[in-house]
Order: sequence, then C-alpha cells, then structure tokens
Amino acid sequence: MRLVVLGLSLSSSWGNGHATTFRALLKAYAARGHDILFLERDVPWYADNRDLPNPSWCELAFYKDLDDLKRFTAAVAGADAVLVGSYVPDGVTVGRWAQETAQGVVAFYDIDTPVTLAKLERGDFEYLSPAIIPGYDVYFSFTGGPTLDRLMERYGSPAARALYCSVDAEAYAPLPVPKRWDLSYLGTYSADRQPTLDRLLLEPARHAPDLRFVVAGPQYPDDIVWPANVERLHHVPPADHPAFYAASRFTLNVTRDDMIRAGYSPSVRLFEAAACATPIISDIWDGIDSLLEPGREIILAETADDVLSVLRQPAAEGEIGEQARRRILGAHTAAHRAETLERELLAAVERGRVASPSSLVPPP
Repeated sequence: MRLVVLGLSLSSSWGNGHATTFRALLKAYAARGHDILFLERDVPWYADNRDLPNPSWCELAFYKDLDDLKRFTAAVAGADAVLVGSYVPDGVTVGRWAQETAQGVVAFYDIDTPVTLAKLERGDFEYLSPAIIPGYDVYFSFTGGPTLDRLMERYGSPAARALYCSVDAEAYAPLPVPKRWDLSYLGTYSADRQPTLDRLLLEPARHAPDLRFVVAGPQYPDDIVWPANVERLHHVPPADHPAFYAASRFTLNVTRDDMIRAGYSPSVRLFEAAACATPIISDIWDGIDSLLEPGREIILAETADDVLSVLRQPAAEGEIGEQARRRILGAHTAAHRAETLERELLAAVERGRVASPSSLVPPP
C-alpha cells in the first residue's frame, strides 16, 4: 500500500506528542511492507528543533505553504490511502484538498479527539470542521468508548475507529540505570493539566523535602514556583525517554480536562513508561481500567496524600512496573496499531466509501 500522511510533525518532537506517535506507528506500518510519504509543513519552531530529519523507514518531505503543497498533487492522487492528522496548519483546507485530490481512501487521524470536539462545539475550526468529517472514509481517533458513536451519529463519520497511541517496543525497554528521582513527569506545559500536576507532584514535593522529583518538558511559564527538590528539564528527546523513565522510581500521568471528560483517552506516556517497566501513578478517568488494571498494573491517585503514601512504601514498584510492561507488550505496541491501521484502511476500500470528490466533500 502507498500511504501519504499529512501530519503536524514527524521531524521534531519539540513541544508536541504527535511526532513520537507518528514515528512508532509509521515505522511499524512500513515494517508490514508498505510505502510511506510524510508531508510536513515547514515551520521555524520545528525546523530549529529537528531530532529526526531523515527517517530510514519512510520518505519525509516539507512544504512551505498551501500553494507549495500542490507539488505533491500526483503523489496524493496516486496513493492507495491518504491520512490527514489533527493540528495540521490550515487543516480544513488541507483536508478538503486531500479529499478532492485523492483517488484512494482518505482518512483523518485525530491524536487530540476530545480537544477537537470541544473546539468544534465552540465553532473553532482550526484544523477540522464538521463539514469535512463525512468526507473522511475513516476517522481514526485517539479516544475510544462513547466518543466513537458521537463522531458517527452527530458528525456523520462513515466509520470512527479507535487508534490509540502506542509504543515502539524496540526503542522502549527497561534500562539498568541508577534511580535519580522518586517521581517524574514528562510532558509539555498545558494550562488545564497544571492544577493536577500541582496537586499530584508539586504539593507532595513540598511536603516531602527528602524525596526527589523532576518535571521535564517545554513551555512552562517563568512564574511557576518550583520547590527546591523538583528538578526542571526543558526537553528530553525521544531517544532519551527510556533512560528518563528508568531513572524514575515512579512516573506521573496527567490528563487534559477534555480528555478526562471523554474518557478512554490514554496518552503516549502511559505506553512508553509501562514498556520501560516504570510504575505509573495516574489521575483517574473512565476507561483507564480497560488498558491497565488499577492496583496491579497502575496506581490511581486523587490527592497528594495518595501519592506520598505510594512513594513511602518499600519497593513495591517493581512488580507493578513488570505487570504493566507485560500488558502493554501484549496489546499496545506500535505493531498492534499498524495492524489496526492496515485492517481499517483495507476495510474502507471494501466498503466502497471512495466516491467522486463532489459526493465526498460537502459545500463550504
């Protein structure tokens, strides 16, 4: 299969989780024998922070603007499938162009589904509009559960399918490194995640000066007051994620508000940390128990006292981390997601969803 992907970024993991998600998925998809072209908008903040400029398992090309994108008209028209990602600049126009140009299946991959739907409710059509959703043969969603029914029943998606984030099992594994931190957090700053980070990491740090904490990720405001025992790392490239998790006794998972409300929205850090056998302390949302079993494979916490109680326990973390690793490797690797992507794209072909552009694309 010839697949063309128009995504936010493959070349740079700086300030976004899309790159690591696409890298794991597409590397595994290529391993199944498929040919991939990834088209990325050339923007300065990623151009200055590229940590994968030349992937070996797919072709990566850049375009300057919408006019420059048309250089790839023949590639899009000739592809067996085209996959447009969330948060692509000018995504509505890009999506409409893909639907009008492609002769094969056209799908959307939403790595931000609850955020996307909240934006649609507000009339914010930054990268997706209700008008073009029915024109995507498959809507691949970061979020499962009831959200899939909503996409089909309210927004007219012909087929909404869960395609969770995953982990590259070859890249993420336990490492024999010394423990530097009792609790870590890896994630770009988000205003709606910060109160939970305050409650589940900064407050425990203030009450336990003998313990060591770290927050890694860019874009945190300068006015945040970090306790003395909280180390700050402004960026950890994906290649260093396994060592980061290995150096953590526990790591924290914090979920955005829209994703908590939707449920069934696991972040990539769940899969990556678990693959490294690092035990996870997480906030609570519907569907988390369908991925990892609370108390056995993951620890759920609501308060700072919950977190401190876990951190003060003697070395119970090893068993939890190992159980989580077995669960993730058995069902949530990039190879599993690539198989799902292939199956659903081929199913879209069989359903005969590809029609003329005029019937695919509703009027503006």
